[in-house]
Amino acid sequence: MRMQSRLIAGRLKIKVDGFTAKVKRDLLRHKYIYIMLLPVVAYYFIFHYGPIYGAVIAFQDYSPALGVEGSTWVGFQNFTDFFHNYYFWRLIKNTVLLSFYLILFGFPAPIVLALMLNEVNNTRFKRTVQTVTYLPHFISLVVICGFIVNFTSRGGIINDIIETFGGERYNLLLKPELFRSIYVVSDIWQTVGWGSIIYLAALTNIDIELYQAAMIDGAGRWKQLMHITLPGIAPTVIIMLILRMGRIMTVGFEKVILLYLPSTYETADVISTYVYRMGLQKFSYSYSTAIGLFNSVINCSFLIFANYAGKKVNNTYLW
Repeated sequence: MRMQSRLIAGRLKIKVDGFTAKVKRDLLRHKYIYIMLLPVVAYYFIFHYGPIYGAVIAFQDYSPALGVEGSTWVGFQNFTDFFHNYYFWRLIKNTVLLSFYLILFGFPAPIVLALMLNEVNNTRFKRTVQTVTYLPHFISLVVICGFIVNFTSRGGIINDIIETFGGERYNLLLKPELFRSIYVVSDIWQTVGWGSIIYLAALTNIDIELYQAAMIDGAGRWKQLMHITLPGIAPTVIIMLILRMGRIMTVGFEKVILLYLPSTYETADVISTYVYRMGLQKFSYSYSTAIGLFNSVINCSFLIFANYAGKKVNNTYLW
């Protein structure tokens, strides 16, 4: 029995020593690559993994003076308070609807643009369209929102068009029923060009011989699109959709804060803006952390579900 244990221990030691030697050789051989990787790893540990510890204040009545260790534990009280909050369902509804409209209208927009550009043979025209559609991505969000505020004001260009067709002038951002439309349309304008890059790259990977064979068989542009192009980029589309589903409860609060007004809270106030007001304006640190943690759990659940659905439907998945 002892002899057998020693043999097992000896084999295990040989495997560990072999693995250690292999790691050392790999580190020495690719040392410059690992050195380049260090800042990225440090960034994620400091700014992404490190703050996870602070999530414990969601279960406390946190006081900055007492710190995490000294604050009183209250269990799930902060979550219960949020679930019974008067604004709970309004926040959920606004967040889900904005994300739903962004997925419904915003997600296909870069795909459509990429497919259209792929059909263009005029190189100069194609590059011009790409440049024009890429530019909004590089403009500061504050500037973008400034454009939106000016365009939708009573004296803005949109009201000029409305007045030309016999309508009345009014500030569009003061109308709660128009906020979602303005948000979604402006988001598409800002992101459609940049988002199309990955689909254009996916289109270049489709074998040109497939199109040639289809043309020989008499397939037109539409059939080539339906039976070659779309199936060819389907894995990329599914991966991007899975990633987007993981952010379904995360609507960028910066843009909402820059655009919404108390008169539009009814349709514009989302979970992230509520967390901002509770945490940074009213200093309810534990309460806002609990809401953010709840939001993250929902996002993670959607991501897992979307990954499972992608695996079943198209055998495309992240893990």
